Amino acid sequence: MQEHYEPHIIETQVQSQWEAAQSFQVKEDPQREKFYCLAMFPYPSGRLHMGHVRNYTIADVIARYQRMQGKNVLQPMGWDAFGLPAENAAIKQGVPPASWTYDNINHMRTQLKRLGFAYDWSRELATCRPEYYRFEQWFFTRLFAKGLVYKKQAIVNWDPVDQTVLANEQVIDGRGWRSGALVERREIAQWFLKITDYAQELLDDLEQLQDWPEQVRTMQRNWIGRSEGVEVHFSVAASPTPLTVYTTRPDTLMGVTYLALAPEHPLARQAAAQNPQVADFIEHCRHQRISEAEMATLEKQGVPTGLEAIHPLSGERIPVWVANFVLMEYGTGAVMSVPAHDQRDFEFARAYGLPIKQVIAPASPEQTIDLNQEAFTDKGILCDSGAFSGMDFAQAFAAIASTLEQRDQGKRCVNFRLRDWGVSRQRYWGCPIPMIHCPSCGDVPVPEAQLPVVLPEDVAFDGVGSPIKKMPSFYQTSCPQCQGPAQRETDTFDTFFESSWYYARYACPDNTTQMLDERARYWLPVDHYVGGIEHAVLHLLYARFFHKLLRDEGLVSNDEPFSRLLTQGMVLKDGAKMSKSKGNTVDPQALVDQYGADTARLFMMFAAPPELSLEWSDSGVEGASRFLKRLWREVYAHRQQGPAPALAPNSLTETQRTLRRKTHETLRKVSDDLGRRHTFNTAIAACMELLNAVSRFEDSAADPQAHAVRQEALEILVLMLAPIVPHITQSLWHALGHSQSLVDIPWPETDQSALSRDSITYIVQVNGKLRAQIEVAADASNPDIEAAALADENVMRHLEGKHLKKVIVVPKRLVNLVVQ
Repeated sequence: MQEHYEPHIIETQVQSQWEAAQSFQVKEDPQREKFYCLAMFPYPSGRLHMGHVRNYTIADVIARYQRMQGKNVLQPMGWDAFGLPAENAAIKQGVPPASWTYDNINHMRTQLKRLGFAYDWSRELATCRPEYYRFEQWFFTRLFAKGLVYKKQAIVNWDPVDQTVLANEQVIDGRGWRSGALVERREIAQWFLKITDYAQELLDDLEQLQDWPEQVRTMQRNWIGRSEGVEVHFSVAASPTPLTVYTTRPDTLMGVTYLALAPEHPLARQAAAQNPQVADFIEHCRHQRISEAEMATLEKQGVPTGLEAIHPLSGERIPVWVANFVLMEYGTGAVMSVPAHDQRDFEFARAYGLPIKQVIAPASPEQTIDLNQEAFTDKGILCDSGAFSGMDFAQAFAAIASTLEQRDQGKRCVNFRLRDWGVSRQRYWGCPIPMIHCPSCGDVPVPEAQLPVVLPEDVAFDGVGSPIKKMPSFYQTSCPQCQGPAQRETDTFDTFFESSWYYARYACPDNTTQMLDERARYWLPVDHYVGGIEHAVLHLLYARFFHKLLRDEGLVSNDEPFSRLLTQGMVLKDGAKMSKSKGNTVDPQALVDQYGADTARLFMMFAAPPELSLEWSDSGVEGASRFLKRLWREVYAHRQQGPAPALAPNSLTETQRTLRRKTHETLRKVSDDLGRRHTFNTAIAACMELLNAVSRFEDSAADPQAHAVRQEALEILVLMLAPIVPHITQSLWHALGHSQSLVDIPWPETDQSALSRDSITYIVQVNGKLRAQIEVAADASNPDIEAAALADENVMRHLEGKHLKKVIVVPKRLVNLVVQ
């Protein structure tokens, strides 16, 4: 063993040993308990950032710990390789997106290997490779045949910078999730997956996910947005079909004073054909950048259509308006407006002089309202509502719904906020949608024998539209049904399509004939998934939906893809998230070059609990480096005294028993911290305390058992740190006299006999304030403990002249004396 810790030499040697032994390649073994640990795979942007390092270190610690528990552990890695950044780089640097992507993958793979992550690299995949995306093309055609795929003209979110459609989930506060550009509204033909067919199951199955953060489950519940309400039909003289609205407040139906349509509603367009004011307003709205998130602060605008609807119960005539606060893709694209009991409707009515009619009164006589100032939105007692007056919300809901159903003017229904997933993207660098447009046959799926539809990678990319839209050799084809001339679809899939099933493909990436095979049944579900909470809806909801589609196709056998989820916090510097735009990034490569991978890993795990944000600290990194150097020196000094004899627990001195007790108390704590709680920072702190205890321990050459006790302490310390700092611990394990690779060593077991104590230290408090510490026999009775506490000199001083009211003994912890 060399005297000084040289991480770069050690880490290179250890990684070479792992690679030569193929230490982390794993096979299916039905005789062993499996454990599938996965971190969300990265986009190959070219360089790792500190968020990557934290994310992947957390997962690696979990995977290594579970391997030491004897489980058959799978931890793969791959690349979410399609997407806009490659196109943007192609425009900027003049290289094809494919070339840029593959170069970045090679560079980032090298970076990941330098950090020592225990990946089974034989399962590596990249979503931009035809051998991967051919199967999602095949699966899409299967979904089309089952009626779960359709195409329609749709109002879409258009990102004017990235020049593509965005799903609703990809619009954050009215801006594109990647570009940050204000989103526009456009109508184009789009392919959709019927995620709404699974809305109730996606909602119900959240109850299965008890090991997910409640915040994530709440975000998904809110996004799915189940509500119970009533569809109400208003007849319109100018329309052969009634105008249908959905409301969760049928109790307010008698207070409707106008109806509002989305600008894209067919009835609005019909009115626009006869009314230039409506036509101008619709054109104005087309250029507005409005998302659902902006509705609360939006200036409410509208114009009357000149049309009137008939109230289904009162028969009153109600004006129909077009308004900018109604979105076509939510509900029916029309809403009933009750200004007295909805603040949005109130503001619009005040702005345009529309009637405000109260039909709900407070349930409490003491409550006062002022409809000249704001709407009264609470559920209360109906008033001025004819036969329904005097009813509360529940009674009115049932009575009004029944009346509408009897008159065939409405019905009870369940509605969801969730909308079908639009998967079309008007970009080049993505998986081609495997459909063919035939003038005679319509939309026809590409036959399985012709899959994959390969995306041309050697293209001239000028950034003006997609290259494949300009390549007749790609899009000109023949119809599989009539053999006539046809055109291949030139839209590509939303990249979330690829990331919605990659976790399953890791089980069998070498299968060239099937999307998934029986190995997926062995490995799935993922036992522990690690990634950022920003993917709570974007990725995780889609993956859950996709998994259910795979299940229903018979490709997987369970309902959910990820059993346990850990959402790690961000890496901050000076209180802000690290980003190039803020100029506050720290390069992981430079960190590893200076200190070594183990220091980087140790700092990441020690600086904060995994769920919380981590504040970058140069001094914290230096402290992590110093700890590893101390550990190295301690083992080196220990080895200078030669091999340790076998431990004889029954012949130890009190000092030796104390260190051994500390060792096994630490092991018990760290086992819980790593295995159950995932509080890696407290586990490391406990290891640091144990190293301090080892350093203070006097190891006399005259007493071989002292050397044996220190040997055990150091061995257990090295094993406990192995999942966190795997390189240095591998070297130290060999230095402590072991020839077997540390990755094959099981987690140590706590010796319960080492935890026994002849005496116990109690804290003594007087009225809750610490006044003394006493040492009593481990089997002392409560009266003996009380007597020892009362006999302490400092305690006696604080009892002088006072009346002792009560003595509280907390076993093995403290004595509290209550006095007055």
